[in-house]
Amino acid sequence: MTQDTRARPRRRGFQPVQALAGLIGLVYLALGIIGLFITGFGGFGDAVHSTLWVFSINPLHNVFNIVIGVLGVLMAFSSGAARTYGWLLLVVLGVLLLWGLAITGVFAENPVGGLGNPFALNAADNWLHLGTALLGLVLAVMPARKKVTGLPGAGQEPMAGSMRGSVDEGASRAGARDTGTRHAPGRRIWRRGAAH
Repeated sequence: MTQDTRARPRRRGFQPVQALAGLIGLVYLALGIIGLFITGFGGFGDAVHSTLWVFSINPLHNVFNIVIGVLGVLMAFSSGAARTYGWLLLVVLGVLLLWGLAITGVFAENPVGGLGNPFALNAADNWLHLGTALLGLVLAVMPARKKVTGLPGAGQEPMAGSMRGSVDEGASRAGARDTGTRHAPGRRIWRRGAAH
């Protein structure tokens, strides 16, 4: 039996990965915009500047949040781009997390001590970056919701496992046993005196 090669599962419609990428982007965009209202642009890369709730912020950190947010919103329009956004979050915020851990004294030695703290990172920022990096991993590996497209129409053989195919195949097998002949699946079988 041959299967119709045009009937394949394909990604269709708005995917959950796109919704999650857009949501993460909107949160970061809001954090960046609110942060800029608090800090302005003075002291752009100062190590200690202002706070937004428990997060330490400065203008550079706010611009970074806005860029991450805009990318999330733009990349949410395609499921493939949303997955790429997930990998981007995992790598970039993972590196920022390691930098923040070094700055806050989690490591015995600070390998980035010479670079200072231009993003004004604190322990709360580290937790936010850890959570976002993990969400990025979820985005990157989230399975796509798929729908079968290209179902067989008139004149085409039904797909294996479809309702019509399994009923007709059963009748086909029964007819083949009765008459001793083989019939193609999905075709009507005629026996002496009766039609199926």
